[in-house]
Amino acid sequence: MLSVLGLTDLQESVYRRLVAAASATAAEIAQDLGLSQSEVTLALESLEKLGLAARSVAAPEHFNASPPELALGSLIVDQQQELRKAELELHALAEMFHKSATGRAGVDVIDIVRGPQAVAQHFAQLQRGAKRSVWAMVKSDVAVVDSADNVDEEAALARGVKYKVIVESGAFNKPGFAKQAALSSNSGEEIRLTDSLPLRMLIADQELALLPLNSQTGAGGEIGALLLRPSGLLDAMRALYELCWKQAQPTYLSPENAEGFDSLDESDRHLLVLLRAGITDNAIAGQLSVSLRTVQRRLQLLMNRAEVSTRFQLGIAASRLGWLE
Repeated sequence: MLSVLGLTDLQESVYRRLVAAASATAAEIAQDLGLSQSEVTLALESLEKLGLAARSVAAPEHFNASPPELALGSLIVDQQQELRKAELELHALAEMFHKSATGRAGVDVIDIVRGPQAVAQHFAQLQRGAKRSVWAMVKSDVAVVDSADNVDEEAALARGVKYKVIVESGAFNKPGFAKQAALSSNSGEEIRLTDSLPLRMLIADQELALLPLNSQTGAGGEIGALLLRPSGLLDAMRALYELCWKQAQPTYLSPENAEGFDSLDESDRHLLVLLRAGITDNAIAGQLSVSLRTVQRRLQLLMNRAEVSTRFQLGIAASRLGWLE
């Protein structure tokens, strides 16, 4: 936990032991922690230099912990100052970059990202740096980062970034995808479904876009992507996204239209979403972890409740009754 302040695991363990005791020697701490006395002594000396520990005046072999609110507080203030300096440097570099960009050739608005690790890193960086919005196109086959592994999305949603995601309906055939989509939707992400998307894409704040390449690049066949900066090409990609968004079908209820939510069981709501996505009964059963017979029985009960006789009519009725957006 204290590693963010520059402490090693050993320093943190020794400091915590000191905090828990009125006073302790290196030998006592080493015995408690199962470490050698020499490495504990070095840790205590380093903590003393950092102002986190002090020798007892009455017994110099004993060490006392400095009050955490003072000792750690000063480290936090120092780090905040360093972060502020880094932020100022970031703004200066960004200004320099944008000034130089005005004289660049048109081709310089595109960077080629090579290798799956580099693509995944850029994918994370765009989301970590997003301040307002993230637009995404998700094809049914995962390129580099699986949605379940995208922890940066959860963090961005928590700080107020608005997510709009278009998903190919085939993605719902993957085990657990429906559950993951539901969790994201409940966190405030807007999700829409479509039969097919022309490409994968992530757009951050409408200023940067990452396009994983459909074809493999390089002699070794490594995965790559294109990073687009503000340009006519980026404008075209934004327009393409907005067109696909308008044509895609909404999935879960938005918070302002949630009246019908309580009228349906959660699993039935998932069932209807999967049904509207064109997923087979067998795939739906796998997503909901129930039998095929249970899926068919629930569909029949929903049709009876909506007073319709076909699944197509059920999809229309679900929207009309507020069961789905």
